[in-house]
Amino acid sequence: MVEYKDTLLMPKTDFPMRGNLPANEPKMQEKWEEMDINALVNERTKDRPHFVLHDGPPYANGDIHIGHALNKVLKDMITRHRSMTGYHAPYVPGWDTHGLPIEQALTNKGVKRKELTIAEFRELCEKYAYEQIENQKTQFKRLGVRGEWNNPYITLKPEFESRQIEVFGKMAEKGYIYKGLKPVYWSPSSESALAEAEIEYKDIKSPSIYVSFEIKDAKGVVPQDAKFIIWTTTPWTIPANLGISLNAEITYVVVSVNDNKFIIAKDLLETVSQNLEWENAEVIQEVKGAELEYVVAKHPIYGRDSLVMVGDHVTTEAGTGCVHTAPGHGEDDFLVGKRYGLDVLSPINDQGCYTHEAPGFEGLFYDDANKVMTEKLKEVGALEKLSFITHSYPHDWRTKKPVIYRATPQWFCSVEAFRDELLQAVEETAFTPSWGETRLYNMLRDRGDWCISRQRAWGVPIPVFYAENGEEIITPETIAHVSKLFREHGSNIWFQREAKDLLPEGFTHPGSPNGKFTKENDIMDVWFDSGSSHQGVLVERGMKYPADLYLEGSDQHRGWFNSSLITSVAINGYAPYKGLLTHGFVLDGEGRKMSKSLGNVIIPEKVMNQYGADILRLWVASVDYTGDVRISMDMLKQISEVYRKIRNTLRFLHGNVSDFDPKTDRVAYEELREMDQYMYMRLQDVLKAVRKAYDRYEFASVYHTINNFVAVELSAFYLDVAKDVVYIEAKDNKDRRAMQTVMYDTLLTLLKVLTPILPHTTDELWSYLNEEEVSVQLTDFPEVDERNNFTELRAKWDKVIAIRDEVLKALEEARNAKTIGKSLEAKVTIYADNEITELLNDPAIDFAQSCIVSQLQVVANKEGAPENALVLEKTAIVVEKAEGEKCERCWSYSETVGQNESHPTLCSRCADVVEKYYV
Repeated sequence: MVEYKDTLLMPKTDFPMRGNLPANEPKMQEKWEEMDINALVNERTKDRPHFVLHDGPPYANGDIHIGHALNKVLKDMITRHRSMTGYHAPYVPGWDTHGLPIEQALTNKGVKRKELTIAEFRELCEKYAYEQIENQKTQFKRLGVRGEWNNPYITLKPEFESRQIEVFGKMAEKGYIYKGLKPVYWSPSSESALAEAEIEYKDIKSPSIYVSFEIKDAKGVVPQDAKFIIWTTTPWTIPANLGISLNAEITYVVVSVNDNKFIIAKDLLETVSQNLEWENAEVIQEVKGAELEYVVAKHPIYGRDSLVMVGDHVTTEAGTGCVHTAPGHGEDDFLVGKRYGLDVLSPINDQGCYTHEAPGFEGLFYDDANKVMTEKLKEVGALEKLSFITHSYPHDWRTKKPVIYRATPQWFCSVEAFRDELLQAVEETAFTPSWGETRLYNMLRDRGDWCISRQRAWGVPIPVFYAENGEEIITPETIAHVSKLFREHGSNIWFQREAKDLLPEGFTHPGSPNGKFTKENDIMDVWFDSGSSHQGVLVERGMKYPADLYLEGSDQHRGWFNSSLITSVAINGYAPYKGLLTHGFVLDGEGRKMSKSLGNVIIPEKVMNQYGADILRLWVASVDYTGDVRISMDMLKQISEVYRKIRNTLRFLHGNVSDFDPKTDRVAYEELREMDQYMYMRLQDVLKAVRKAYDRYEFASVYHTINNFVAVELSAFYLDVAKDVVYIEAKDNKDRRAMQTVMYDTLLTLLKVLTPILPHTTDELWSYLNEEEVSVQLTDFPEVDERNNFTELRAKWDKVIAIRDEVLKALEEARNAKTIGKSLEAKVTIYADNEITELLNDPAIDFAQSCIVSQLQVVANKEGAPENALVLEKTAIVVEKAEGEKCERCWSYSETVGQNESHPTLCSRCADVVEKYYV
């Protein structure tokens, strides 16, 4: 006696239901390593048009954080997608390796730098950097990121440093590099100058003081016994004061208060009167700022001249309209002082302590001096008011300590010299999101010259020599020679050899009659390192330049995007990238910044150990990365549920095509049933939408499109309906093979379009298929297949699906009323208008099968529906218990059950299949 359950063609697959990703992904990665999947992909695509996403180098220090994961996975999804859609998209990961953090890390480990030569210390830095690279590399690879991991670019490598020297040389040759005394951000805690990109802002409490300056020479414009009042939050800069700045167009007033005469801006009189608690202040004179130019005031402590000048930087937004000017400690101060021929006085040393140029304060740390300074000003009668304010102040992004503006001899890149070209390059770049253009444009429009020198040991030396007379030597000949030396030996040779041994053999210079030379000891800003990567990587490796895309966090508008643009435009006249893509920062589930103190840090390694890399990657795909994004373990749990649904749908598809050979069993599109054609059409819709979204880097759209298709149209409709055919009919039944054809195409399409996001999962399932390629990564996305009947089919089946939704609603109500249990227990009668009746009675539509009910009839009379009918928008529906008995094999109810004496518990359809194929 045949067992009827053995006659059902149930799904067969060895692809496991549970992913067990934390255990299985590393095995998959070992397999990729063994086959060298990256080389196979690049070999397959090498003759295609190139697409280059140039990697912005993370800093080689510490474990990767969730921001790194977001960044690297986005890049990986892009390069994987491009390699499967007609491009050659090699990905060369890189690392930024010079700079203070590594110096500090060694110091923290107990390395005594002062007991070592610079060259010895740099060797330790290099060793540490490589250790950090290996650590981060392991973690990046664990994310499933594919790339040239065996040959990454590293900014300390000789070939990279050699190219960097060439960039510097070309910029110098064009006159863009100069040395000058100028106020720059100076970090006493790092003992080095900092670039704008190395600054972060934090709120601090500062003294707020009003100080009066007596007049030495009023030029007959105002009373000789009047005093200017300035306001400052940096009392420590008072010893460096050389002037007072006014605005030529602002009206100033001389006010009489308590037997004193003070000069302030007219528009600020009310505010200043309140702050200084003046009563009955009487205006005795009004005068334009321009008239006060060249009046000479007197320094309140030292009695020296303090020149009154005019400048556009002075406003009436705060203060007194009279601005304390110390050219050695402020950008605007420096510029206005330069115009008036003032000295650049900066009486602060590298450690932030006063020098002999601030008599009475020598050796005092600048921040400690605020209190001493206010007491001194009070003592000499110049302190008009002391209070405290909390305000945003620049800090060193590495040490987290305050910085100062300090004039020191530094090397600069003159941004002003080619600013118009930079702005034009921005306008020629494609930005995602679009607001990035305005941000970068404004930053470049408003930025000053770039301070590129650093007083540190671990970095690329500034390749400048000095003649005996102090003249700077930067020539094409010296640059070419140093570049060659660095390529052969690395930059450490600069610190191992004397200047004469670093110059070309026989080199002479008029400034060195005795043939003696010295060399620069400063190193380059690390942003110059990474900013030269378009030469050190793209040109060095023969890759496409400009690159198609740079992708980093939005903070890089003032960092890598900025420095790369400056160097590229400076030497070649165009941007190093055609497009810029930026992502936001990763916050916790409540939108807070992650910090150890809050205990809300999500560590990628922990996520991968608990859920797997593909879950983390699916999270990346699910968020709108163009703004700040949120993550929490609860959110990842939800993502894992979505993953489970996708995985199980793929598994179901695979199980149901286990006996399907596409070479022999495929049914031509024209011979598919309408329902199958409709699902094939919807697959093409999804493919079209997904391809478009990938092209636009809209991964959240890819995620939602696929998730919706899997959950609504496959799981809740087609695959549910398919069971009645694929399980029940004979193996080679045409309807069954038709559905398998669509299922197979759906499986392959989903596997391919999901590969950029879920490469471990898709490659795992691919290994169970009998496809020619050893990996799904060696395939292309399918092309969208548009058919002539799609428009007509869509119009017709959109109506069918809408009516099916009404039937499902009626079935649910009947289930709640205990009229039926499963939908196959139902007989459905639909009362509708003539158009719907005609549609549902179309022989091409098996509407009962679409609704998974045993019996269904349509009556062309909606108004005549019985009282017990559920009246809906398009139809009125009666659900009652199905007629006949339940078939033991297909579970549908039919009056034909029992008609075949040999199989009394089967319906006629099942009896025929069993008789023909299993008896």
